[in-house]
Amino acid sequence: MDAKTGANIKSGKVVVGDKETTFPIYDGTIGPAVIDIGKFYAETGMFTYDPGYTSTGSCESKITYIDGDEGILLYRGYPIEQLAEHGDFLETCYLLLYGELPTAAQKADFDNRVTHHTMVHEQMSRFYQGFRRDAHPMAVMTGCVGALSAFYHDSTDISDPTQRMIASIRMIAKMPTIAAMAYKYSIGQPFIYPKNDLDYATNFLRMCFAVPCEEYKPNAVLARAMDRIFILHADHEQNASTSTVRLAGSSGANPFACIAAGCACLWGPAHGGANEAALNMLREIAKPERIPEYIRRAKDKNDSFRLMGFGHRVYKHYDPRAKIMQKTCHEVLSEIGLKDDPLLDVALELERIALHDDYFIEKKLYPNIDFYSGITLKAMGFPTTMFTVLFAVARTVGWISQWKEMIEDPHQKIGRPRQLYTGATQRDYLPISRRK
Repeated sequence: MDAKTGANIKSGKVVVGDKETTFPIYDGTIGPAVIDIGKFYAETGMFTYDPGYTSTGSCESKITYIDGDEGILLYRGYPIEQLAEHGDFLETCYLLLYGELPTAAQKADFDNRVTHHTMVHEQMSRFYQGFRRDAHPMAVMTGCVGALSAFYHDSTDISDPTQRMIASIRMIAKMPTIAAMAYKYSIGQPFIYPKNDLDYATNFLRMCFAVPCEEYKPNAVLARAMDRIFILHADHEQNASTSTVRLAGSSGANPFACIAAGCACLWGPAHGGANEAALNMLREIAKPERIPEYIRRAKDKNDSFRLMGFGHRVYKHYDPRAKIMQKTCHEVLSEIGLKDDPLLDVALELERIALHDDYFIEKKLYPNIDFYSGITLKAMGFPTTMFTVLFAVARTVGWISQWKEMIEDPHQKIGRPRQLYTGATQRDYLPISRRK
């Protein structure tokens, strides 16, 4: 047993040139074993080369496990299907933060703490006015989250466990408020304050869609769908934005700055913007009659067109989140009763074809969570520019849990990837008069 990781330890031999070196191999509780190459450079004089870190374990974690081949996603050992079906988002937040599902008393206390931190400092409303009205809500979100450290000085000392937990609760509580304010600002409507007698998802929907001139009527089906979307997006192991949060946090940056860094990374269309890209694709197709044309284009290797919202980099089998999201999507469409919406007609027909077409089945190009979440969020009334913002609201608990785990790891170091340098070798400076 290794004293550092607590994992079972073996050893593996690596031959570089004529030198044989032994490196420790660790077995986790589940998943592939890892070889510890921390001393690889010292022993061999070489770096390893792994663009995108696709074969590199960057940390030890107890939070989330993915088996892409089998289509498994576990939060602290619990299958995502069970959490989404039987729990709520704040219960999932507690689980990710503390490692265990809460008792009834712990759940009530946690819900109360989050609920009473949902308001943001009143001066933050003026901060929004510095943005153009047509600014992308994700740009506003990233700026406002980063600014939290200027408003909450009492929870930026990362060496203090109490402050770390206060910051964690604040982030989970305030992100929906910040997101709703970004949305309201973009459409020119007044900000809506949170209400402490509402659950997390209902409160968020009210802040987005209520107006002062009439009473807001919560819809239980939409609130449950929103809550489930938050659960499904809460964490996803060491993805790009989570790795960004950990890398920023490794320097000792305050938690608000780290989460802002995660938001900035999430904004990328290959990451959090995938559901927006999927809906834009549906707009391009425009009507169900054109689907066969785009299917042919997707199968043509010489055509640059790609079907967005199908397949997944990690999941080689069906994305387990997509099954839940599919059910949620159809519940929302049934509740809303939308008719004569060409975009949704295209989506449903494309889904039907993808689930039965031999090409899609052979390539395992199943509709993924981004495909269904994009349709669902549109049906609920959100513009595509808000999709990544909602993703950030959900993922905040994952980011903050991963950040907290990293800070509390006594063996964590500042991140410092190495490189394969292919630039010019050393050369002497020439005065400009001698340059050709």
